[in-house]
Amino acid sequence: MSRKHELANPGGWRSRYGLWSLVFIIAAALALAMPVWALEEVTGIVEPVSARDHVRGPRMAPVKLIEFADTECPLCKRLHPTMQRLVEDYRGQVAWVFRHLPIAEIHPQAPKEAEATECAAELGGEAKFWAYLDRLYEITPSNNRLDPAELPRIAQYVGLERAPFQQCLASGRHAARVAADVVDGFAAGAPGTPYTVVVAPNGKTFAVVGNQPYDTLRLVIDIALQQK
Repeated sequence: MSRKHELANPGGWRSRYGLWSLVFIIAAALALAMPVWALEEVTGIVEPVSARDHVRGPRMAPVKLIEFADTECPLCKRLHPTMQRLVEDYRGQVAWVFRHLPIAEIHPQAPKEAEATECAAELGGEAKFWAYLDRLYEITPSNNRLDPAELPRIAQYVGLERAPFQQCLASGRHAARVAADVVDGFAAGAPGTPYTVVVAPNGKTFAVVGNQPYDTLRLVIDIALQQK
């Protein structure tokens, strides 16, 4: 199946990668105990950061953290405040790029939640995308337990009008965008979520799997900053 065909048929990637669900579960468990020295160079194809990406921090920052995440993944929820802190602490040196990797076989609500964040971006720009994502992670119990009725409430909470948001979400017009991110995540070698690709100033890329501690990620960033 070609990538073009996959993006034209957002449901196709679910069936094609259905067997990955077991791999994701195992990878998530292993990631909890992964030491920093398990850091490896990315062997897959990582799409360069472009205007279509959601970026927190300066787009021209020397180090970029490309996170592939699922909004119903408990490890992603735990990593989220750590990523926020890193962008603040490395002000000007780190850019956080968020890409969708909803694991529909485990979290069937996650793809629609990903679309909801894209509706927030459509209606309110980057600021609303990040505000919506922050709030979603703040209130979701994870593991597919967020009431779908909360999605328009989150939109209102971050200052968006409810009716246009609901129309956008019902249209499904951002499903292809979410599916494209999923394809990119697999191409980049993601074994599960969260999966973060650290891009150094010289273009060298490193993979960080799972919810790694703040100090571990600081060490990775510091190593990346030396790659010039």
